[in-house]
Amino acid sequence: MEDEEFYYPSQDIIDHANVKEYDDLYKYSVEHREEFWAEQAENLNWYKKWDNVLDKSNPPFFKWFEGAKTNIILNAIDRHLLTPTRNKLAIIWEGEPGDLRTFSYHALNREVCQFANILKSMGVKKGDVVTIYMPQIPEQIFAMLACAKIGAAHSVVYGGFSSEALADRINDANSKVVITADGGYRRGKVIELKGIVNKAMELSPTMEICITVKRTGLDVYMENDRDYWYHDLKALPNASHKCETEQMDSNDMLFLLYTSGSTGKPKALVHTHGGYSVYTSTTHKMVFDLKPEDRFWCAADPGWITGHSYIVYGPLINGSTIFMYEGAPNHPYPDRWWKMIDKYGINILYTSPTAIRGLMRFGESWPARHDISSLRMLGSVGEPINPEAWKWYHRVIGNDKCPIMDTWWQTETGGFMISPLPVTPLKPGSATKPFFGNEMAVVDDNGNEVNVGEEGLLVIKSPWPGLAAGVYRDPERFIETYWKKYQKQGWYLTGDSAKKDEDGYYWIIGRTDDVIKVSGYRLGTAEIESAMISHPAIVESAAIAIPHALKGNAIHVFAVLYKDYHASHELEMELINHVVLHLGPIARPDEVKFIDSLPKTRSGKIMRRLLKARLLGLPEGDLSTLEE
Repeated sequence: MEDEEFYYPSQDIIDHANVKEYDDLYKYSVEHREEFWAEQAENLNWYKKWDNVLDKSNPPFFKWFEGAKTNIILNAIDRHLLTPTRNKLAIIWEGEPGDLRTFSYHALNREVCQFANILKSMGVKKGDVVTIYMPQIPEQIFAMLACAKIGAAHSVVYGGFSSEALADRINDANSKVVITADGGYRRGKVIELKGIVNKAMELSPTMEICITVKRTGLDVYMENDRDYWYHDLKALPNASHKCETEQMDSNDMLFLLYTSGSTGKPKALVHTHGGYSVYTSTTHKMVFDLKPEDRFWCAADPGWITGHSYIVYGPLINGSTIFMYEGAPNHPYPDRWWKMIDKYGINILYTSPTAIRGLMRFGESWPARHDISSLRMLGSVGEPINPEAWKWYHRVIGNDKCPIMDTWWQTETGGFMISPLPVTPLKPGSATKPFFGNEMAVVDDNGNEVNVGEEGLLVIKSPWPGLAAGVYRDPERFIETYWKKYQKQGWYLTGDSAKKDEDGYYWIIGRTDDVIKVSGYRLGTAEIESAMISHPAIVESAAIAIPHALKGNAIHVFAVLYKDYHASHELEMELINHVVLHLGPIARPDEVKFIDSLPKTRSGKIMRRLLKARLLGLPEGDLSTLEE
C-alpha cells in the first residue's frame, strides 16, 4: 500500500479516550446493530421513545427510531438550558475584518427563538422549505436552527453559487422564503450576495419573501412587500425571545441539501430529525474524543454537509463550544488560522486536504510564530489526503502528537462512515476502518469482493441512522443512483473506488462516476458541460478532472466549436468566464481545449476517461466500445 508505516497514539491519548478499543465494540455493533444504536440514542432526550429501532419493511427507505417524537433542537439547545451548559459558550465567531461575537447556549436560544418567530410571522409553517444563501456569520446558524425549531426544512445553498444555480435549487425545493445577507467578506473584498439573490428571485416563480441580514453595509436593492431587513424584523413586538419547539416524528424532514450528481440537475437529499441526531452526535463524540472543555473548529462552510453535521448539529447536540470564521485561511497573511487557534485556545481542528496543501505552500515559519499547542486532535475531510500533506499536518500543526482523524463520508451518509478513533494506529492517506455499525466492502461489478490491495467499488452493506431518507420528491432517483446496481444484495453504492490492505484499512481512490471534486466540493460534469453548451460557440463539450497539487483536482474542458467560430485564447477566456457566470467561481475551468470531435461509445456516451488518459499521456485502456 501507499505507506506502510504506522503512527501510534500516545499513552496519554489512549488513557483519556472516550472509546478505549475498537475491535470488540465493532464486532458487537455489527452483530447487534439495533441494540448498539438504541444504546447511543439513550444519550439523547426524546419527547416520546421509539416503538421500533429500525423499520426495514420498505428498503432502501429505512426508518430509524420509528414512532419516536423529537426535534433536533430538543437536543441541540433545549436540554442544555436545564443544565450548567446554558452558560457555556456555544459559538465563538470571528469575521474576516477581525470583528468578534460570542453566544452562550442561553444567548443562542434567544437568537433562535427570535428568528423562529420572525419566520412564523412570514407564514413559514411545518413542512415548508426555506432557502438559506449566506456568508459564514452566526445568523446563518440561527436561521438553520430556527427552521428546525418550527418544523420547517432548511435548504442551505453555498454562497459561491451563481444566481442561476441558486434559482434552480429554489425552484426544485418550491421555496417561498429565502434568507440572505447584503454581502460577506472574502480576501478583503465584499462578496455581494443580495444582488445574486435578487437575480435568482427573477428566475423563480415560487419566491415571495427575502429576509436580509446587514453584514457589510453594502447598498442593495430592496423591493417593498418582498424584501425585509432582519434587524427591522427583530425590533417588532412579535419577534419574542420565547418560542415553543415543534414536536416532530423521528422521520420527519429536517433539511434538504443539494449535491451534484452524475446526471443533469443537482439532487436534493433529505435528512430527518431522529436518526441524523443520533448519528452525527455519536460520530462527533467518539471520533474526536470530545471533552466538555473542548473548543472545536470545523473549518468547512455550513453550506455543505460537513458544516451541517460537524459545525452545527453534532457539536451543539454534544454541548460543545464551536469556533466559526468567516473568511479566507490566508487573509491578510498565511498565519490567520494559526493566530486564531492561539488566540481562542482551539483544541480540535477539522479541515480539508485542500486547505492543508494551500497553507503548506507558505512553509513552516508561519505556524511557528504562534502557540498552537492547545491542539490535541486534528481531522481531515472532503477527499483523500495525500501522505505528504498528512505528514506535514501531523508534524508541523500537530507537533507530532495530535492524531489525524481522516474521515470518509458523503452528503448522503449524514456522518462519518470510515474513520479512525483516537486509539487507532494511523497510516498516512488511509481512512482506516469502518465506524461502528457499518459493514463495508470493496467489490467488482458482480458484487464479489476483490483481492487485498486491488481497486474496486466501495459499497455499504447495512443501513445506518445517518442515511438520507431519499431524494426530495423523487424516490426513483434515490433507488437508481445508489441501490440499483446491487439491489439483489441490498447494498448502497457509494460511487467511490477504493482498496483494502492486509490490515483491513481502507484507502479511498476517488469518484467512479461523472462527478468532479475540486477543493473538496462536488461538481457534476453535466452541470459544467450544460453551462459550456449554453454559449453560442459550442456544439458539445466534456469536462474532466485532472490532478492538481493544490485543489486536489482541476477542471479541464474539451469543446467542439460550431464551424463559424475559431479557436483562440480570447475565446478560451470568454468560455471560462461564461462557466463562472452560470455556475459561480467554484466551477472555473483551468483550461478549455478545442477539438474536432469527442470520443464516444457506440451508444453515444462520451468517453471522459479516454480524454483524461490522452491529456495525461497514460495508456488508453479498453477501446472496444469506442465508436469508429
